[in-house]
Amino acid sequence: MATGVQDEADGSAGVDARIAALGDWRGEMLGRLRGLIREADPEVVETVKWRKPSNMLGVPVWEHAGILCTGETYTDYVKLTFAQGAALPDPAGLFNASLEAGTRRAIDIRQGQAPDAAAFRDLIRAAVALNLSKAAGRRRG
Repeated sequence: MATGVQDEADGSAGVDARIAALGDWRGEMLGRLRGLIREADPEVVETVKWRKPSNMLGVPVWEHAGILCTGETYTDYVKLTFAQGAALPDPAGLFNASLEAGTRRAIDIRQGQAPDAAAFRDLIRAAVALNLSKAAGRRRG
């Protein structure tokens, strides 16, 4: 069982590198969101996936019994994509992208914006609970 944030195959160090390489508001925002994710789920595991020539630093991924969300950066916004977002309650209406996707949902954050911290932590906790319930179902089945 994973405990705490781990440096597995570039894990936290890779996320650190990605944030540092941005060097602008996007890095600050990704770092802030990362902090909220860690507050919401102290057992979260950070990884970096999908490295390619056009994105050598890859995409930060937060996992707990499966992927919770990914953190991508674009010129004008930071995107947090929740792997099972369509199945999550979002009473604060944080999801504002990929709303037509069958499974995923995303939050696009532009410069000067910030999601409600408490609502974002609740969304992370809901994603963890969903992943854990699916994992428990697989073990019983």
